[in-house]
Amino acid sequence: MKINEIFYSIQGEGAWTGRPNIFIRTTGCNLRCSFCDTKYAYKKGKTMTVKEITEKIGKYPCKYICITGGEPLLQNDIIDLIDKLLKKRYKISIETNGSISIEKISDKKSLMISLDIKCPTSNMHENNFLENINFLKKDDQLKFVIKNKDDYEYAKKILEKYKPLCTVFLQPVWGKNPKNLTKWIINDGLNVKLGLQIHKIIWGEKRKA
Repeated sequence: MKINEIFYSIQGEGAWTGRPNIFIRTTGCNLRCSFCDTKYAYKKGKTMTVKEITEKIGKYPCKYICITGGEPLLQNDIIDLIDKLLKKRYKISIETNGSISIEKISDKKSLMISLDIKCPTSNMHENNFLENINFLKKDDQLKFVIKNKDDYEYAKKILEKYKPLCTVFLQPVWGKNPKNLTKWIINDGLNVKLGLQIHKIIWGEKRKA
């Protein structure tokens, strides 16, 4: 498995916001979103075995893990890693870009799937595998990154069609004032949460703490 970095910090997004997490960032992504903030993970990294990864994270005083990328589901042995970590009683979230089926991991307990759906301004929305929404459990989460009203309306249509069971986050593109997005959510009475990247509020756009 090719790993870009492993580090210990605060989760800045989604349901685990503010909770210390061990982050395992895999190398490689099949998408090229216009606002991507982890371009350094496209190619850079080193090959590590599942055993080497589990040994490295063992030094951190934490049982919450975020597997992110890049796109973790591109890794051939990602399910093996997940299973090994679950056996060690870690609680895991896996962040995936929504273009690859999550069916093989959708029934794993103590694994929270954090599924992105790409909106038009990402220039990657045609790659969405929207059937993934039907695999999400109540304790998973769904995220849309919103840049403008067109993105917001796109997200609304998907929510109306698929009616996801899990918590939905609408997150403004970093650097965009969240006031408009907040107003749209309130005015439409959407059953969603506004997501803010608190790790960037704390540290700016530094890669990690």
